[in-house]
Amino acid sequence: MASPLDNHLLATLPADDLAALDGHFRTVELRDGDTLAKPGDEIRTIYFPHSGIVSFMVEANNGRVVQTSMVGRDGVIGAAQALDDKVSLNKIIVEMQGTASAIDRAPIREAVLTGSAIRRVLASYEQFFVADIQQTAVCNALHDVSERMSRWILRMMDLAGTDLQLTQEQLAEMIGVRRSTITEAAGLLQ
Repeated sequence: MASPLDNHLLATLPADDLAALDGHFRTVELRDGDTLAKPGDEIRTIYFPHSGIVSFMVEANNGRVVQTSMVGRDGVIGAAQALDDKVSLNKIIVEMQGTASAIDRAPIREAVLTGSAIRRVLASYEQFFVADIQQTAVCNALHDVSERMSRWILRMMDLAGTDLQLTQEQLAEMIGVRRSTITEAAGLLQ
């Protein structure tokens, strides 16, 4: 049975702080291709994945979509936006199915206002998340396709283990190249 403690961020909370939120969590299925938010959506639900991978995608003016970050059992989706009544800047989709502890924003806001350690945990995670996106930008600017592909695969393995059910089409979309380019890069890596 899934538990909020299956998420690494929630597992770092002191027992009293987690207990204050415990009755508000519900376990949800994250299904391949589900859209958790689109650009401009108000974030009302916060997700703490236990398993699976959620991708943050940016659509360019030409309609191409590129992944900017991934979140799994080590992170959270929607906390910063929900706490500040901000809207989603990204299309947020489930890349690899799993489960998550979902919670409405009101209990999290209350916990932050009452001095819970959740504020510190969420702030630390946001700093990591921004650093990860910056690393992605540097990698996209300086590295060739095989190096970028290797980075994404390694990150996915960190989040979901070594048994990745990943198509070349998905990988091509993640790093913003054609499928044929992924086929060529995969051949070089083999």
